[in-house]
Amino acid sequence: WALLLLAVALALEGTATARCPTPCVCDNLRAHVLCLNGNLTAIPSTIPQLTKKLDLQGNSFTVIPVGAFLTTPYLTHLDLQRCKVERLEEGAFRGLGRLVYLNLASNSIALLYQESLDGLSSLQQLILEGNRIEEIQPGAFGHLGSLTVLNLRANALVYLPDMVFQGLQVLRWLRLSHNALHVLGSEAFTALPALRRLSLDHNELQALPSEALARLDGATRLDLGHNPITYVAEEALAMASLKHLSLDHAALQDVAPNAFARSPQLRTLDLRENQLQGLPPLAGAGGLARVSLAGNPLLCSCLLRPFHDWLARARVQVEGACAAPPALRGRPLDSLRPPEMRCGHPRLPPSPATPPEQPRAAGSGQCPQGCACSPDFRHGSCENKDLRKIPWGFPRDTRLLDLRRNAFGTVPPGAFPGLKELVSLHLQSCSIGALRPGALRGLESLVYLYLTDNHLSTLAATAFEGAPRLAYLDLDRNAFTCLPTGAFQLLPNLISLHLQHNAIRELAEGDLAGAGGLRWLYLAGNAIRRIAPTALAPAKMLEKLHLEGNHLAEVPTASLRGLPALSELKLSRNPIKRVGDSAFLPVASSLQHLYLDNMGLEQISPGAFTGLGPKIRSLYLESNKMSHIPDMSNFTGLDILNLRDVPFHCDCQLLPLRRWIDKLNLRIGATCGSPAEARGLKVKLSTTFQTCPGWGRGKAGGTSPNKTKAASKPSKKKRSGKSPARGFKKSRA
Repeated sequence: WALLLLAVALALEGTATARCPTPCVCDNLRAHVLCLNGNLTAIPSTIPQLTKKLDLQGNSFTVIPVGAFLTTPYLTHLDLQRCKVERLEEGAFRGLGRLVYLNLASNSIALLYQESLDGLSSLQQLILEGNRIEEIQPGAFGHLGSLTVLNLRANALVYLPDMVFQGLQVLRWLRLSHNALHVLGSEAFTALPALRRLSLDHNELQALPSEALARLDGATRLDLGHNPITYVAEEALAMASLKHLSLDHAALQDVAPNAFARSPQLRTLDLRENQLQGLPPLAGAGGLARVSLAGNPLLCSCLLRPFHDWLARARVQVEGACAAPPALRGRPLDSLRPPEMRCGHPRLPPSPATPPEQPRAAGSGQCPQGCACSPDFRHGSCENKDLRKIPWGFPRDTRLLDLRRNAFGTVPPGAFPGLKELVSLHLQSCSIGALRPGALRGLESLVYLYLTDNHLSTLAATAFEGAPRLAYLDLDRNAFTCLPTGAFQLLPNLISLHLQHNAIRELAEGDLAGAGGLRWLYLAGNAIRRIAPTALAPAKMLEKLHLEGNHLAEVPTASLRGLPALSELKLSRNPIKRVGDSAFLPVASSLQHLYLDNMGLEQISPGAFTGLGPKIRSLYLESNKMSHIPDMSNFTGLDILNLRDVPFHCDCQLLPLRRWIDKLNLRIGATCGSPAEARGLKVKLSTTFQTCPGWGRGKAGGTSPNKTKAASKPSKKKRSGKSPARGFKKSRA
């Protein structure tokens, strides 16, 4: 038998050797074929059929055609690095059902079609690093059910749409570093149940993409360094399994005390090389073991004492040194004693501004003096150059232009000549007080416009003339006292409008005229007291309406009429004391996520939730003052119900809620505020209900130890719904 097997092997070897392509090297014993750095313009058709590893690096294929590898069905490893590939035809890899490793790095692929990767059912590693991918069509990864590593590093991605990674059920590491991402769909990372590491460093994210990240229950490592994130807000990160977070080399100036309260497993926090002069005690991060603050301008005055004391109490290791006052400069934080951290030291002065650069004359392939242009990724940047005028002369194929942190004051007409391919324009923190009519003229491809942190108080009706494709407009933190009426008439494709943290007092009729395609409207942190009944009517496709932190005294029920697609409504932190009957009836058929928390709410009428039912997925009522809530037994689709910090009066009137809670597969945080004997107890554990008529007959769980133990077991039944970014996730109470 040994002689027979040897003869067969020799015969196969001879056959394989005879068929080895001329410019290639074939190792038949190991079934390897190498065709490196040659002049091949097509995949060789004479590669031995039994080949398992095929290395084609450094050739010039341009296009991988349909069925290019049908003659090599036993391939397990395929390397196509640096092959000048521009396009993968649909079905290019059909027949490679055994392939586990595919390397397409350092090519010129710009688009992934739906069927580009069809046939790779066993693929475990896909490397697409260093291409020019600008768009991924939904379904592109739908056939890669075995993929564990997806590398999309160093491409030209600007936006991730919802469900873009659908089908990657066992993916463990997703690498999206070194792109130009600054908008992530809230469902972009849905359907990635096995993901453990997400790399989003070296992108253009302005803030933590909280909603998108909240879908990643199992992720343990998150890389967000080298993004222009300036602030981490309260409960901004809700990742139940996260252990390691990197936010180094960002633009952080402040972090909220409870920023990481909803990431209870967090162990290491990397905040190196930011602009932090201090931190508050991170009381919400109970499991934190190490914080890195090296390279921050830390002011070691009395203002830092609470954080310093917290480090000692929580036994958290810290890396970092004082930048001021002069007497403590260079001292490690962990070497300081509280008496040394004295009051009265001024805050650090801003770093010296870079001398202004004079703009150069326009040219097709040059770059303005003092700016940086990347021809490979078609990006231009003049960030923080103290420029007084918008420079000209960027390459005409520029797609992303970063002009943040300058001092333009005004954007004049025709400010961006020749940039017809520009997709994303960053003008944050530029002291802009006027956007002149025609300022964006010629920007026919512009999709993203960022004007955050400026001094705009009004916009002319023709301010956006010449940018008809504009879809994402960010006007947060300006000086608007009302919506710029008429300014949206020329924006038929506007999807997302940010006007948060302005001084808007009301929404009047006609304010949104022309915004017929608007889907997301963000108005948090204004001073809105009134919304006219027809103010929102033009935005018939509106899905998200964020009104938290305003001055509304009642639910704007009349204004919600005519919004058949509204699925998320945030009214948190408004001084609404009472919710009346049928308050949400106009949007009852579509509403899924309702935020009524932190309002000082004292009463919810019995008919307040009329029309709402199984479609509601999340309801936030925490931190209010009511003692009872109406019957919600028809809310059968809930994934999240938050009733923390509500002083429920645990009497017989609350018995229906008590019984309903027993049936829920949720942790809701409901506690008794009265009577005295029940104060502080969980509603479901209070014995005050046992004296109520009918307690024994309708009891749905009681307080017996056996039932309590059974109820504590986690449910094995999975729901298909997606949880939004806040509150308690589904588990037994």
